[in-house]
Amino acid sequence: MRIPRIYTKALEANLDNLWLDPDTSHYLGRVLRMKPHQQLYLFDGEGYEVLAEITAFEGKNKTQVTVLEVSNINTESPIHIHLGQSISKGDRMDFTIQKSVELGVSEITPIWAERCEVKLKGDRIQKKVDHWQSIAVSACEQCGRNRVPKIHTPITLEEWLKQRNEETRITLHHRATTNLKELSTPTQTALLIGPEGGLTEQEIAQSELHGFLSIAMGPRVLRTETASLAALTLMQYEWGDF
Repeated sequence: MRIPRIYTKALEANLDNLWLDPDTSHYLGRVLRMKPHQQLYLFDGEGYEVLAEITAFEGKNKTQVTVLEVSNINTESPIHIHLGQSISKGDRMDFTIQKSVELGVSEITPIWAERCEVKLKGDRIQKKVDHWQSIAVSACEQCGRNRVPKIHTPITLEEWLKQRNEETRITLHHRATTNLKELSTPTQTALLIGPEGGLTEQEIAQSELHGFLSIAMGPRVLRTETASLAALTLMQYEWGDF
């Protein structure tokens, strides 16, 4: 049986007397139906991971575990990638976040671009951010990452561009004349991906004013969710750990 790998904040507490939070306990007991003496991996999203054994279940939502081994495995990419992803409709944004985390992205900012068709207001924004963050956590559980990328609150493209200070800044655009292989290897990079309708000429020009270089990945027009994953894969191959 494959040993489950679970995110929990409980590792911040004393490892000699580790009680898991109610949500994690409920998932272990009611969903996975785990029993005492079974093992699991626990990680806190900040780089800390342990192999533990369930000692006891107390009530419905309280679980005690014993730490068997502390892991120092580092699965993070050597390049820090901040993805500025224009918000897409339906489950496309969920898919993009999930796969971006698997591909080693460091943080993601959902962006309001001119041609974005998704409208979020008030409480719906925070609910959506919480939902996207939970997708990032689940992706880390699956792919073996110990650090959970931060999903930032959505902001406008202009706001995001003003915040950028990464040494390499890239706008993916199919009409560009430069390709990724022409760039030197960075340690930090920002990647801008447009919405389903594409970035406007003004938005591309605006990104260039903030130090972004337009990069092409072939003559074909990629969907927004394809573009980000293709770019991340190529960046990890050229500069990262693929």
